[in-house]
Parts: sequence; structure tokens; C-alpha cells
Amino acid sequence: MSLSLDLLDARVAGFLAERHLATLTTARADGSPHVVPVGFTWDADARLARVITGGDSRKARNAVGGGRAALCQVDHRRWLTLEGTVRLVTDPAAVSDAVARYGVRYRVPRENPQRVVLEIAVDKVMGNVGSAGNVGPAGAAAGMGRG
Repeated sequence: MSLSLDLLDARVAGFLAERHLATLTTARADGSPHVVPVGFTWDADARLARVITGGDSRKARNAVGGGRAALCQVDHRRWLTLEGTVRLVTDPAAVSDAVARYGVRYRVPRENPQRVVLEIAVDKVMGNVGSAGNVGPAGAAAGMGRG
């Protein structure tokens, strides 16, 4: 079910704050999907999902030059997929901010001087986190209007 970013409710925010892993899907150079488990953080105000990783990782290499990415978090019947444009960020302040956010949701990661951030500018959300089977206020769902 496609949902409006403007209509995401407390159930969604709560689910995105819980300590779960997700799968990150990016495209390899040949267009085939690369899917790996990751920890991530969600910044509702900026509509950004962030994944920290080593600069030489496959997922970082896949993000060079942009493209699309998807994060999918699953817990039994509850699930959310966040889709958007991915970009590789190397700015030390942005990396430090992403590491701090990761530390709050999961745990403080080990030091990694090669760490980078994948920022996904989320423009599409799909999922089911409510008992009624929907993810919007009062079960509302709408198309994203973008992407």
C-alpha cells in the first residue's frame, strides 16, 4: 500500500524508532539488485533515511552517482518500505551526525575512519503497521505524488 509522507502517523514513527534491522536494496552497475541487511535511522523532518557503512562497501559503491534505493523493515506482519534517491555523503559533520543517530537507535558503532553515509531522500512509503492493515491516520492511504 503506497502512503503519503504527509499522512504518516504515530504508529509509523513508533515502528521506525524500534530497534529492527532492514534490507537495503541498491542497483549494481549491471542493473541487478544488491540486497543486504542494515541498520538505519529515519529523520522524519528531513524525510531522510540514513545508513552508515564503509566507503569501500558494495552498497557505497552502488550509491555513487545516485539512483534509487529501498529500505524494508519487517517485524512479523508489520512492515515498511522507504524508497527514494540515494546519495553517498562523505562530509565529516554529516557522517558524525549519522553515527550519533545510529548510536541512539542501535548502539555506538566501532570507529571506522573510512565511514560514509548513504542518505535516501524518501519520496515513497509502502507498508502495514496498523491493526487495521493500514499506515495512515484513521487508515488513510494516498499516492505519493512524486517518484
